[in-house]
Amino acid sequence: MPHHRINRGMGGSKLLDTLDNLMMVCGLYNGAMESDLLVARDARGWGRKLAAWEDTSRPVFDSVGHRWWILLPDGSKVEHDVKDAF
Repeated sequence: MPHHRINRGMGGSKLLDTLDNLMMVCGLYNGAMESDLLVARDARGWGRKLAAWEDTSRPVFDSVGHRWWILLPDGSKVEHDVKDAF
């Protein structure tokens, strides 16, 4: 299911429906990011959940491929060197 890294909020702006703000996650994980404080904290650390003031150019961690990526507005991604992540 599509997950907004920066939440749209209830009935929020469709301006956040951009490819650099969306990622596919399973429904259980999506729900847990919204309802479990520990999961939400970890998701923020991995770049999967961003605050409204953060930039979508923040890298996101791919736990399957064990790589950091920057998601781009055109739907592509570029690998980000971990030493530059933070």
